[in-house]
Amino acid sequence: MEILERQASEFPDFINSLSEKADYAYAPGKWTIKELAGHIIDTERILVYRLTCFARGETQALPGFEEDDYVANAHFSDRSLSNFSREFELLRRANLYLFGSLQEAELDRTGTASGRQISVRALLFVIAGHLIHHTQIIKEKYL
Repeated sequence: MEILERQASEFPDFINSLSEKADYAYAPGKWTIKELAGHIIDTERILVYRLTCFARGETQALPGFEEDDYVANAHFSDRSLSNFSREFELLRRANLYLFGSLQEAELDRTGTASGRQISVRALLFVIAGHLIHHTQIIKEKYL
């Protein structure tokens, strides 16, 4: 939870610092920083939807998603990094209320998404880890 809370302010500050490289992709066919920011937000929404479903006892398997198709259909290039920054901060802060309300029994519940079984607790780790992963990629390949 500490990492998830810290990310709510650290990531927006980080992407705001990248405005000069907002439309930069490090190689042909790779996402721009704006597209990465949009992907991070889309993925947070999807993972939190899964977490909510499973915490509430959903038994139906949830579908996967094709991240490249989502990015291709999102027109992220029309937005500013400050817009993504604010959206992420608000989304994460709202999600933190949900995360903090989960009881042990809910955290231990599992469900199937993308053909794999996963627990609510594990989804919290995936949410934090996904952002860490992409922040590291930005630092290593874009800066």
